This record gives sequence, C-alpha cells and structure tokens, in this order.
Amino acid sequence: MEIVPWRPLGEFGRLRREMDDLWSRFFGETRLPRIFAQEWAPSADISETKDNVVVKAELPGLEAKDINVSISGDILTMRGEKKKEEEKKDEHFYCCERYAGSFQRSFQLPIGVKSDKIDATFKNGVLTITLPKAEEAKKKQIEIKTE
Repeated sequence: MEIVPWRPLGEFGRLRREMDDLWSRFFGETRLPRIFAQEWAPSADISETKDNVVVKAELPGLEAKDINVSISGDILTMRGEKKKEEEKKDEHFYCCERYAGSFQRSFQLPIGVKSDKIDATFKNGVLTITLPKAEEAKKKQIEIKTE
C-alpha cells in the first residue's frame, strides 16, 4: 500500500506556477500574491520497527501546544496552526514566503496498532509519534513440523 498525501487544492498550485511564469515574462521576476498557493502540509516519514510504527513530521516554528494528534480506526491525523508573526509598524516586507495558517495531515496506517499505548514527543521542531503494533500485526516465526 502506498501512502499519498491528499492535497485538495493541488491544481491551484499548478495554476499559480503557470501564472507566475506568465507574470515574470511580462514584468520581470515579481511574483503574484500567494492567493492560489497550495496549503502547507508538513513533511513526514513513516517507518516500521519490530514492535512499532513510527511517524516523524517536521513542524518548524511550532510548539507542542499548537499541535493535535488523533487516531480513528486506522487513520492517524495531525493538525494544528502556525501563527503569523505580527508585522512591526516600521517594517515593510519585500518578500513574504513563510506559511502561516492551519494544516492537517492524515495517514492510513499499514497495520493495526494499540491506540491506547501511542506516544508522541516534540523536540527541535520534529514531532515523533510511536505507535506500538497490535500483537496480531507483529511478524511471527512459524515453526515447520516434520512428520
């Protein structure tokens, strides 16, 4: 099974890049406002050890209190909000590319997990979620009997 991020506004991102290219041809390197920009989704790695499924997500600029992790059946969901820094009165931006706003990522877990034993830690902008495998999901060595 392949895990693919769902991006409902993905086509708007492609349209924005095409409009940026068109804009640049006529007016130089000035970029269009980010109104059609694809919403931000944190990058994540999902791995498996003997006893756990481990999800690591990069969430720079956030704090643990800004993040919510939940599980429903075999769907793990991370959501939160990255606050925009307030503009100072005498500060004028030439370029503003950092994302601010809410995000959500959901993953269908490849195997069953013990939802009551899930552990989540947040350190240096990386969220690590450790999901212990359910006993029936762990690999078992099958003994071959001889007659």
